[in-house]
Amino acid sequence: MAVAASSLPASSSSALAQDAAEVTPPRRLGERGHHPGSNVVAHKLRDGIFWRDVAGVRASGETYDLVVVGGGISGLAAAMAYRERAGAACRILIIENHDDFGGHAKRNEFVSQSGRVLIGYGGSQSLQSPSYFSPAVNAMLRTLDLDLTKFASSYYDRDWTRRHRLRPACFFPREAFGRDRLVTISERAADWVRRAPLSRRAQQDLIRLMDNPPDYFAGLSQAEKRQRLASMTYQQFLLEVARVDPQLVTFFAESTAGYFGVGIDAASALDAGANGNPGFSAMNLGALADPAMSPTGRLVYTDPDPYIYHFPDGNHGLARALLRHLNFSALPAGSMEALVTTPVDYARLDDPSAATRIRLESTVVRVRHLGAVDRAEEVEVTYAGRGTVESVRAKHVVLACWHRVIPYLCEGLPAPQVEALNDQVKVPLIYTNVLLRNWSAFKRLGVESIRAPGHFWHNAQLDFPVSMGSYRFADQETDPILLHLSTIPLFPGQSPRDQAAAGRRMISRLDFDYLEYSIRDLLGRALGRGGFDPARDIEAICVNRWSHGYAYEYMRPWDTYWPAGLLPIETARQRFGRIAIANSDSGAYAYAHSAVDQGIRAARELLGTPADAPPTAAFPGPPVALFAG
Repeated sequence: MAVAASSLPASSSSALAQDAAEVTPPRRLGERGHHPGSNVVAHKLRDGIFWRDVAGVRASGETYDLVVVGGGISGLAAAMAYRERAGAACRILIIENHDDFGGHAKRNEFVSQSGRVLIGYGGSQSLQSPSYFSPAVNAMLRTLDLDLTKFASSYYDRDWTRRHRLRPACFFPREAFGRDRLVTISERAADWVRRAPLSRRAQQDLIRLMDNPPDYFAGLSQAEKRQRLASMTYQQFLLEVARVDPQLVTFFAESTAGYFGVGIDAASALDAGANGNPGFSAMNLGALADPAMSPTGRLVYTDPDPYIYHFPDGNHGLARALLRHLNFSALPAGSMEALVTTPVDYARLDDPSAATRIRLESTVVRVRHLGAVDRAEEVEVTYAGRGTVESVRAKHVVLACWHRVIPYLCEGLPAPQVEALNDQVKVPLIYTNVLLRNWSAFKRLGVESIRAPGHFWHNAQLDFPVSMGSYRFADQETDPILLHLSTIPLFPGQSPRDQAAAGRRMISRLDFDYLEYSIRDLLGRALGRGGFDPARDIEAICVNRWSHGYAYEYMRPWDTYWPAGLLPIETARQRFGRIAIANSDSGAYAYAHSAVDQGIRAARELLGTPADAPPTAAFPGPPVALFAG
């Protein structure tokens, strides 16, 4: 059965049966993320064939104080920061190639067969570690009337899984472990590992590694231990230091991918330890972050905050707050709860009377100064959208698009800057939301989430238990619920950058039929003992395919210049005349608060950088004083 919204039978009573062209972008299901058609123009530009078929460029006559290329969180934050400096009278145009704003902060909306609306996140997930937000980010949140303490006090039900007696589980697929088995996870490995389909030696090694590992580097100082761990991958640590059964390499292979974008063959043992991978508890490595950890490694190793700062649509809630501040006619003023429940008037995003306009389904193909870079008073921005190629003019431009796109747009960039921009690859990933008729199978099995080492999908997890205003999370096991699945393609043995390129090619070729099949395969096999029937219990699927996903983070052992050397992003994000560069790529840090910081920085560079500018380091995380060494 086809589950894309546009292909449900016309006789269906579900609101999802509406034709895709008649519903707002969040209601368009099936293939989302970088949805079909969103990258056609950019790929023609990359391949050098776009201009071959262009008869001419129509000058629209539109002029703006600022044009922002990219309508993600960084672009929206840049627009807001620019308006705060330039004044409410300034005119801003944001140009976005997708059919929705928010970039990777994607919102997926479902209507169950029972008529209940469910909202999921298709990309950027949560506001992680607000204790480490910069003053600039905190000031913007205050201006947007976003009070994050409400997640702890009322929005996020932190007792939901305990109340329903649900625990994490691991599904061992037969392709990797000989036979299918779902095993619920206990705190002590000895309490569950012997039920796993692992060899006797692998079971013993896993119990020792998790419950009672020795100090593998006894006799070395804390600094020497950390240095050794930073110089090897976690896979090397398992095989060469801990000397565990090779079956455990399969068990842990993808365990680091969710945070670092690579498997254990490419993540350092030091970062793996920060991630919570076992084997280090007896080493006395200390409580402070180490400079050789990746930015995310530093974050999760010292994180003081619970992981609860999550709108039902993920960080699209932040994107909506930014939109509401910039364009009241598209999304009127209201509470935090209204960000979830109030529909966006998409017809007003590009309203000529609005001070800030957002032009969707339009791909920028050229950005050039009108005159010498150091003397030009305007920048021309040319874009292709809806059958035309047009140009607008602006006093300033912020490129809040991916770094590797920028050399195709801007002529005359210095060669070192182009090289640095091209260094910032994107980590590909797929985030999928599955609408389930109910979650009774999870209740019977006592399961809240499933790791699936060796399967195409790495994880399947019941949605975050968040209720805001009239939007309520599932309570009874008969309620419909969203299940979130994720995967990051891994190619062991290659560098992280090469793995990203290979993964991008792979997920671009996967068709929806295969992805749907693999989802039904995993859930049917893992949950079958609980009575789950994919044909009966799956109501809809939305696959968010991000060929260009996470910003690439610098990490050992690959990036030996990290953290003390000159970082490519410092060269890549340099202002170019009236053009500034933003996006999370500019911070080499794939987090929403980094995207905000970089957008604010770019806007302030164009209007003069005051003493209170946000951080320009690679990662605005724990203060340097927390770092060891």
